[in-house]
Amino acid sequence: MPHYRISEAAGLLGVSDDTVRRWVEGGQLPAERDASGRRAVDGAALAEFARAQARSTPDPSGIGRSARNRLVGLVTEVISDRVMSQVEIQCGPHRIVSLMSTEAVRELGLVPGALAVAVVKSTNVVVETPGEG
Repeated sequence: MPHYRISEAAGLLGVSDDTVRRWVEGGQLPAERDASGRRAVDGAALAEFARAQARSTPDPSGIGRSARNRLVGLVTEVISDRVMSQVEIQCGPHRIVSLMSTEAVRELGLVPGALAVAVVKSTNVVVETPGEG
């Protein structure tokens, strides 16, 4: 079972080390001492905590879809030529990049600062794990 030091847990959760320490001291996140005497969080407990803490921005479209991966964010950049465009959306800590027609960009009003929803529907998702370097 993997264990994560406080700083690693903080990085994975996108918060400061002090925030994780407060959660541990407050009993919200269980931690144990490792062989070196440092506090470490069990990987399964960290995953459960991350899921419970996750807050997604409500989808403003009000449209029902089969796609479950919907990320609400702000358009941060649009690069266009006559035919195609690259649109970047910042969805919380995640940067999503989409390629689409320039016509679609104009029709949707996609400009930096615009609210947008990235909908991902894919049967091919690559999952990787870090190497044991």
